[in-house]
Order: sequence, then C-alpha cells, then structure tokens
Amino acid sequence: MTTRLRLSQCGLSGGKRARLHRILYQHGLRNGTALFLPYDQGLEHGPRDFFADPAAADPKYIIKLALEGGFNGIAIQIGLAEKFYWDYAGEVPLILKLNGKTDIPPDRRALSPLHASVEDAVRLGADAVGYTLYVGSPAQDVDCAQLHEVRRDAQRFGMPLIVWAYPRGEAIEDKGGKDSFYAVHYAARVASELGADVVKVNFPRPEKRASVPAPYTATFSGQEAMEAVVRAANRTLVLVSGGSKAGDDAMLAKAHESMAAGATGLIFGRNIWQREHDASLRLVEQLRDILAKFPTT
Repeated sequence: MTTRLRLSQCGLSGGKRARLHRILYQHGLRNGTALFLPYDQGLEHGPRDFFADPAAADPKYIIKLALEGGFNGIAIQIGLAEKFYWDYAGEVPLILKLNGKTDIPPDRRALSPLHASVEDAVRLGADAVGYTLYVGSPAQDVDCAQLHEVRRDAQRFGMPLIVWAYPRGEAIEDKGGKDSFYAVHYAARVASELGADVVKVNFPRPEKRASVPAPYTATFSGQEAMEAVVRAANRTLVLVSGGSKAGDDAMLAKAHESMAAGATGLIFGRNIWQREHDASLRLVEQLRDILAKFPTT
C-alpha cells in the first residue's frame, strides 16, 4: 500500500490548506479521505443523463443527496450554484467548476471555455474551484493560458485548485486512448507541473497497449498503474473518478485499488445519482466503508 500524501507535505498557502483541511477533516468521514459528488453532466452530456432517474434533474435533490450521503463536497457549475447552493451553504462544501463545454462538437480540438471566476467562488462560499484541462488537445495553448489565469487567481485568493486532467484529441486516440495507462499517467504529471493542488483522473487501463509508447507495452496490474499515477502527481492530491456507469462490483474494486494505491479520495457522479434515492445511498455507504479503511495518518 502506498503512503497517502498529507496536507503538510503539499506546499500549500494558509488559505488553501485551511480550506482543504475543512473539506477533508470537517466533512465526510473526517479522516483525511474524500468522496465528492460531481454534477456538471447537464452541461457536459446534456439532459439525457437524467433519464435514468428523473429526480436527478433537480439540482436541489442532488445537493440534498450530497448532504444526506455525507460527501466531502459537490462540484457544480455557476448557474446552479447561484440558484440552488445557498439553501445548503456551509453544510456541504462547494467546488465551483469554472469551465465546461457541451459534447455536441467532437473532441478533436477539445477546449473547455471559462464561464466563471475564482472571485465568483469566493463570493458563493466555495471551498475549492475546479478546472477541466484537456491534456493532448491541439488547443492546449489556449487551455494552458486559461489555466494560468485561474491558477494565479486561486493563489491570490487562497482557493484550492482541483484540475480535471482529461486526455483528449486525435493524438491521444492514436496512442492508446484517453483512459490508457500512458494517457492517465501523463495527465496526472501535467496537472502537477501546471500547479494543481488536487488532480482528478480516471482509473487507468493498462491492458490498452495498442500504439502506446514502449514502456507502457509491458504488463501492469490496475493497482500498479494507479500507484504510478499517484507518484506522477508528486505533491498533488489525487482523486479518482468513477467514470461511466459500470457494474457495482467492478466499480467498488477500482475504488479499493485506487485508495490502496495512495489516492486521497473518489469522485463519483452518474454512478451515484443515476439510480433511485435509497439505492444511491446504499452505494455511497459502500464507498464510505472503503474510505474508512484508508485514513490519512
């Protein structure tokens, strides 16, 4: 089992450390691990994501679910934060997503434009901001410039910066795909080098070896790949995504491997709320049981 990174090792400013301490030790299990509920799919995928459980189309229902489930935070876009979060402000931490895009145009030149600011996050009482970085996209020059502005403001306001590090673009697809070990490993390192305080990645698939660079053609277990991803992030905390909705057993196994590999926490969205309310909470309890086994000491 990989040693889990502590806040004292992350080189954080006082404001960032105070907010992350609040997220990790005053909410959820309060043991230094984290479980986040993302709810930006209405923008990223469209309302079709709510067909599985129509109740999930109501942002108030989702924020209440985050509170009931004992999540460490909820990630939402600015329009929903302004209209709905104030009902529960302070009860569950807010991660304000600063950028986002629809999935209508193809990902060949993926870019997630800014539509909110760190100052908005401060005004709304957020404890962190989220930024989606498309690693490998032909538009990475614009993407990195946007991230530079966000990082500068996050430093100025003492606001933790969580980077959704998503490999995208034709070059990525030509080198094993967006969830290959190569792509996820590279994305974690890029986020760390560009100033993320926390990086969100997908669970790597080391079995995807077609067209990947030579070192990645070797055989790795899922946990070995995840351990390498955590090491690549250096002094950046790692969150692992639940990804697309999958079978519960496989999903829980990946969650356990992620935490055993040294991740700080999990960020599960559709896997949680694309099911009936009580079923959602039962899955949350299973994830909390996993997190309870890996406290940050």
